[in-house]
Amino acid sequence: MRNRTVYSWLVAIICFIVLMIVTPAIPQSQEYHNFADQRNFFGIPNALNVLSNFPFLVIGLIGLVLCHHGNYFKLSLQGELWGWTCFYVGVAAVAVGSSYYHLKPDDARLVWDRLPMTVAFTSIIAIFIIERIDERKGMISIIPLVLAGIISIVYWRFFDDLRPYALVQFVPCIAIPLMAILLPPMYTHSTYWLWAAGFYLLAKVLEATDDVIYRWTHYIVSGHTLKHLSAAMVPVFLTFMLAKRDIEVERQSLLKMWRVSWTKVKEGNSNVESYTYSRVEVVEPQQ
Repeated sequence: MRNRTVYSWLVAIICFIVLMIVTPAIPQSQEYHNFADQRNFFGIPNALNVLSNFPFLVIGLIGLVLCHHGNYFKLSLQGELWGWTCFYVGVAAVAVGSSYYHLKPDDARLVWDRLPMTVAFTSIIAIFIIERIDERKGMISIIPLVLAGIISIVYWRFFDDLRPYALVQFVPCIAIPLMAILLPPMYTHSTYWLWAAGFYLLAKVLEATDDVIYRWTHYIVSGHTLKHLSAAMVPVFLTFMLAKRDIEVERQSLLKMWRVSWTKVKEGNSNVESYTYSRVEVVEPQQ
């Protein structure tokens, strides 16, 4: 098992090196900082893009309190507590870093916007490893994964190349839904992971259509502001999941559960058809 883990890390590192060799650098576009809604309210520059980060602070602090106050979330493993603590610290820090960036958008401030998001992303991967693969491996991976995320930010800032950061951001978008569907969970309410992934995907769409949505709403709210609100729903759904879940007695993946449900649906349809085509006696009238 240990050799398999080493081989997996070696394969991942080799793939990363090959990717860095065969793909061109991705510089940070300065147009990224040119957001659609640049209105000032109450003396706050880019006010809605700044103020829409407040939900991150609220849910991040709530999550930290519930993690450490009487073990409200019923976290049974030490690694889980560390992983979720890193996640909620990252979420709360997003509010500070993103607000600071949007007050005066530029590359230097963008570092503090992306850094806490990266901590949250990488913590989630470690949590998945703890819950669905192996507690010890997941706990050991927390620090290396968080460091990998931080290094990707530093690399971008010094070399103006977004490739490592893009991997850190988008690999979890693919890995987390797949792991949620294919790997048997330790806890119930796994579908909340898919809701969280859906809101994150929606946030990326809203970010890409910032100006379009601003015009569609007759210059009331921009796509980037809605992106913040949609992204804040990710920790909201994960917090609901933590509050509601219990230990899963029969560990079955979502894929297996869906197959069982589909089989029952088909069997139910077959029973309906058998009742529909049941034999009916016809009595002929007497002459």
